[in-house]
Amino acid sequence: MKRAALTSRLTGLLLLLAAAYPSAGLAQDTLQPYQLVRSLQLVQDRIAAGDHAAMPMQAKLLEMTDARLRAADADDFKDPRNFRALLVYGMSGGNPVTVEAAVSRAASDPRNLAIAKGVIDYLNGRPGEAIEALRPIDPMALPGDLGAFLALVKGSLLATDQPALALTLLDDARLLSPGTLVEEAALRRSVGIAVTQGDAARFALASTQYVERYLYSPYASQFADSFVSGVIALHMSISQDKLADITSMMDPEREKVIYLRIARRAAIDGMTDLSAFASTRAEQGRDGNTNQGDPRALLYSSLSTVTSDTIEDVRAKLGKIDRSKLSDGDRALLDAAQTIAGEVVAPPASPPAADPAPAPVAPSPEPEIAAASPTDAAGLPPVEGAVSEQPAVAPSLEAAAAAPSAPTPATDAATVLPASAPATSASADTTDPTDAAMTKTRRQLDLIDQMLGAAPK
Repeated sequence: MKRAALTSRLTGLLLLLAAAYPSAGLAQDTLQPYQLVRSLQLVQDRIAAGDHAAMPMQAKLLEMTDARLRAADADDFKDPRNFRALLVYGMSGGNPVTVEAAVSRAASDPRNLAIAKGVIDYLNGRPGEAIEALRPIDPMALPGDLGAFLALVKGSLLATDQPALALTLLDDARLLSPGTLVEEAALRRSVGIAVTQGDAARFALASTQYVERYLYSPYASQFADSFVSGVIALHMSISQDKLADITSMMDPEREKVIYLRIARRAAIDGMTDLSAFASTRAEQGRDGNTNQGDPRALLYSSLSTVTSDTIEDVRAKLGKIDRSKLSDGDRALLDAAQTIAGEVVAPPASPPAADPAPAPVAPSPEPEIAAASPTDAAGLPPVEGAVSEQPAVAPSLEAAAAAPSAPTPATDAATVLPASAPATSASADTTDPTDAAMTKTRRQLDLIDQMLGAAPK
């Protein structure tokens, strides 16, 4: 309640300032830098909470603050609030040239100058120098407005090399500045770091807090990317109930999109249970509004069972999907799934007649050529792993979908599988033809799906 009252008063103050100083130049000359920066922070906090209409105001305030700081002299920076405001401005998306020029005119203590150097290095893309300059500075020993931003910057810089320390710093940033853009950014970064650490509990907690507070932030799409990737990476450690608890706090449309993305990634990566769960949740919808007509949900729910005992039902389901409502990548995926489903139910090829005295035949060099080639028979590079959430290339998708569509009796699995796939042993000749067909089909499905990594539109 106190913060809401403060926000209301500051909003009123900002409106009064705008009315009192209709000329941006007059406002820049009259207001102190710390006043402009505080107004900027207020607007950014409103944006983080979902007020997208405040974004033009942010741009205008950045412009006014930049002009005021470029005009500031040594006397202005005798007020420590103005020097702190300069550093906060830099860490709020300010102009590094302006920050560097203003620092050169300011007389401050060694600690503040060290912070200024680190901030300038950070803004100019010199992370190594920034870390060294900021390493001895404890954000918790600084005034709250400056300490929060510094903790966020240090946490971001250390995310790769010292993730545990980075998470601690991001927690400090949230503690120093709750309900602000700083907390929004700290939570968003914490989600991604928890995934790289394999920390499912931290991932679930940070995701829950983000969805509760910042789901409508303009940066929420970045959270969604990290969240989907985290669910896939940590699927063995996160229960479906916990996942449902987190998504239940989203509005129905966002929840559906999240589940569609999870279902697609899980299907591509062969996570049958997760794909089926996410597809079902995407189809069910909320508030009595189901999404059973969404072709993406129908497609993804079919992928995990495309080689199952209910293949006829799957084929019928695939046949009802409206292709015109799918992206190019998903249309190629549909083609591939239909082709493979057809191969599953096709009669197995008859084994070749036994020849008691076969004539010696020199080994064919073709398998060696295929193994050395950077592409397979479909013109695709060898698959080392699933390509996740990357833009799909239409020609490759079409080639992937067409690869198994016209098999010939002489086609060998090695011409379809990547070079790293295990070779068929000599004992395969005695394998049941139906089992062999199923094995080949599953391998083809794995290869095709791995090449289809684009997120649904």
